[in-house]
Amino acid sequence: MNPFKPMPPMGRSQSQTSEDPMMDFRARLVHQQAEAAERRRTDLAEQCSRLKTAEERIRIWERIHEVTLPRDPAHRLVDIIAANTGLTDADVRDEQHRRATLRAAV
Repeated sequence: MNPFKPMPPMGRSQSQTSEDPMMDFRARLVHQQAEAAERRRTDLAEQCSRLKTAEERIRIWERIHEVTLPRDPAHRLVDIIAANTGLTDADVRDEQHRRATLRAAV
């Protein structure tokens, strides 16, 4: 160590510059969280929108909850999906039947 050479400051400098990468990261993170919250609000509104078909509402529900529509018509999620999407149990069971028919055709 050279006693005549000044030592660099320890830690972060007292004044933050506008080019601070941590501030950029934090700002991006806050922005991404706000976008995700807005997407969720939109999805929740669309999952029970009367402008959407039963298939679309159920697909939105599946995307939000990251769960696929159960194949069993007596599954307890059928009632929950119906309540969350504004559909009847029969509508949800019709979608189960439609998907089963598509799987059988393939």
